Amino acid sequence: MRTRRALLVIRHRRQAAGMNALSRREEDTLAKVTKARALRECDPVVKAFAKCAEGRTVSVAWACKEPLKVVQECMMQYTAPEPMEAIRKEYLRLRREQTQNMTPPTTA
Repeated sequence: MRTRRALLVIRHRRQAAGMNALSRREEDTLAKVTKARALRECDPVVKAFAKCAEGRTVSVAWACKEPLKVVQECMMQYTAPEPMEAIRKEYLRLRREQTQNMTPPTTA
């Protein structure tokens, strides 16, 4: 496990190198958080789809086509590439600000 000092050094080096990339963990976390937000925001249409699908198996494919389309359109507002890129940029901006506010560790 990395120490706090090691993490500060890594952040400082990342900032010094001008890296504006997300780690796999950060990317996964942003995707999960964004999907959860989309589900919260789209809750009414998700519930409508769930109600339509209730008690169905194979017939859900054609019986609930319209409610599914509405759910997908709602979710895409939050999870499409353009909104995800805006979220990434905001995350990077916040991370950069946080890194700038930290004092780099001194070597003894």
